[in-house]
Amino acid sequence: MIFQNGTREPLHGHNYRVLVKGEAPELAGDMVFDFLDIKPIVREVCDSLDHKLLIPKDNPLLKIHTENKNYVITTPDESVFSIPMSDVLLLPILNTSSERIAVYICDGIRTKVKARFGFAFNSLEVEVEETPGQSAVYVHREGL
Repeated sequence: MIFQNGTREPLHGHNYRVLVKGEAPELAGDMVFDFLDIKPIVREVCDSLDHKLLIPKDNPLLKIHTENKNYVITTPDESVFSIPMSDVLLLPILNTSSERIAVYICDGIRTKVKARFGFAFNSLEVEVEETPGQSAVYVHREGL
């Protein structure tokens, strides 16, 4: 995480917990959306983030370039990290906060549900828990 003043957190990892809540315009078949259909989509989006170093490629404070088979990342405090590309996931987000990751996961779920089932939730809420008791919630409301 890179803070607005240019400082950064030490390099570290998390095991996130994700909670998804959906709201539908009507209860088709007495359900908002079948759990058997949504669970694989949520798992697919979350698995795409697993066992990778998440780097916010849209953060204007980071300089990222490739060198051989590595990403070389320079932070505002002039720290330089050279990490194998196979270990990194460059995310189209501004930062790797729980809040931004929740938005990313929500967008991924919404996109896949729409593509596979032609369905849009009235609202979709994604909670990303970084450590027990510390979480961020993002709510997407359709049409807003």
